[in-house]
Amino acid sequence: MADTLPVETIFLRDDALTLQGRLAAAIVRAVLETRSRPGVRLPSSRKLARALGISRMTVTLVYQNLVSQGYLETLPRSGIAIAATVPLRRVEVAARGVSRALDWADWLSDQTLPKRVIRKPENWREFRYPFIFGQADPRLFDHGAWRDCARRALGTRDFSDLAADRYGADDPLLVDYICSHTLPRRGFQASPDEVLITLGAQNALFLATELLARIDRLAVAEEPGYPDFAETLRRARSPTTFLPVDGMGLDPAMLPEATQLIIVTPSHHIPTGATMPPARRHALLQRAEQLNALIIEDDYDFEMSYLAPPVPALKSLDSAGRVIYIGSFSKSLFPGLRIGYMVGPAPLIARARALRSIMLRHPPTHLQRITSYFLALGHYDAHIVRLRQALKQRRKVLEQALAQTTLQTLGAAAQGGSSMWLGAPGTDSADLAARLHAESVLIEPGAVFFEQPPAPCPVFRLGYGSIADDLIPEGVARIDRMARAMAQQAAKPAA
Repeated sequence: MADTLPVETIFLRDDALTLQGRLAAAIVRAVLETRSRPGVRLPSSRKLARALGISRMTVTLVYQNLVSQGYLETLPRSGIAIAATVPLRRVEVAARGVSRALDWADWLSDQTLPKRVIRKPENWREFRYPFIFGQADPRLFDHGAWRDCARRALGTRDFSDLAADRYGADDPLLVDYICSHTLPRRGFQASPDEVLITLGAQNALFLATELLARIDRLAVAEEPGYPDFAETLRRARSPTTFLPVDGMGLDPAMLPEATQLIIVTPSHHIPTGATMPPARRHALLQRAEQLNALIIEDDYDFEMSYLAPPVPALKSLDSAGRVIYIGSFSKSLFPGLRIGYMVGPAPLIARARALRSIMLRHPPTHLQRITSYFLALGHYDAHIVRLRQALKQRRKVLEQALAQTTLQTLGAAAQGGSSMWLGAPGTDSADLAARLHAESVLIEPGAVFFEQPPAPCPVFRLGYGSIADDLIPEGVARIDRMARAMAQQAAKPAA
């Protein structure tokens, strides 16, 4: 090993926001990847600055910072060297061959991969016309307010409380806000022992189905519907019937006599946006009582009501405790937040808490507290106002653009929402989506929402939460041109 770390092993990447952060990461990476030992000197600040084309002062400041962290040390008249306390990434072991590879196919033989998965390109931000659902628009989010809440949550007063293992308990501030503000907005009340914080709505759905779905209990889900409902029930080996929805959502009269578990999205149906009217909600609860069935209500999108006041949750009509309510802040804030909640009778929540505790104890308490402050200090309400105003304008522009096309509007939430369910006759939406990639347009093909999709499947979901309103008309025009070209090609008689 050379006495000095070679300067060419230190190179910058875009792995930090600041130049100093990128340089610090580059030095740490070079030390670990080369397994340099304590005492090996770093290149002089002048030499490293010249090699990277950056200021010598930047190099000096980074060296000093890494010294203060105990990563590097200053040697008298010898410059900067790797400290004795630096962690080594690898342990050298003698190489040895593997006599026989494990047969993972056999180990996992009873585990099936999901059949229905919504896939979104990781580089969706690079598309000029990203008509995808569920992604946050950073232009609408108050980053400064979120940082202030994070600093507050990371302060000395909160740290000792949040750093402890809560053994399954949730942040009382967040639970209190949900009980005193969020749920009353949906028309019902709950006590803290009836609320569980989850890692998003999916985690809540998993816990509920894990506890309630059984091989001898028939479940019912919507068709088309949210793919995760089907996959979660499939994982639980629950026999499932998929019932078609109409303009008012799921029809309770179609529920089979053996139904024990019903999963619905009554406020904004996924993906059509249909809202179940009050009369049908009452009918659903009456039918569930006749069948002695339970209902899981996913109310993922109620904050996106800007054209009309939101209809009270199905849970608000439930007097027998049959409805398990699932909500989420991830949709209204940003999907990476992964903070959701489940509301149900105390015995169910106690069991769900116990199940969650052996999986992940509880969602990170600091993230819960940051969210609590963001909600309690009024930032959330201000964010929702901005979001609703932006979505209302985008919805108006989108409807005007669609009126100039041959595309069919098959569904849209009457209260608002952030997506529309469209049809392009004579096409298959998966093929349409693939061709639109070259036009820098993203849409969501519709087949994934069906247990038994039509073939070809001409329907697709068009989200407008992540695209600026001035880009919507041209994006829609490109979709229409491509769809008409495909339909004309399909209509030509075979040669």
